[in-house]
Amino acid sequence: MPRPIKRRLVCSLPEFDHYAPVAQKSSTDVITMSIEEFETIRLIDHEGLEQEECALRMGVGRSTVQRIYNEARKKIAESLVQGKTLKIAGGNYAICSGEKEKRGCGNCRRHQRGRNR
Repeated sequence: MPRPIKRRLVCSLPEFDHYAPVAQKSSTDVITMSIEEFETIRLIDHEGLEQEECALRMGVGRSTVQRIYNEARKKIAESLVQGKTLKIAGGNYAICSGEKEKRGCGNCRRHQRGRNR
């Protein structure tokens, strides 16, 4: 029996969940990216974190982050090159509470929004 999949910790759901080319050929050409794939792109490419720090924030191993990140990049490339819609939905994740004691990263967007108000 395989190991159960660990829920990946994400800071929040993406603000935008669909991206499509302006001159799209067909609405049936859709690639679905999971929420945790989006989170790895956000943490590594947008925030500039190393894979190790990304893994700590998401509560998984570095090799898991690397696998998720590689899959996300393939989907982005396919969407750009082939002009397909990119939809962000689904996955196996839990939303971060923003509290370090309760497995939250304490340094996520959700936590920072509350601090900056």
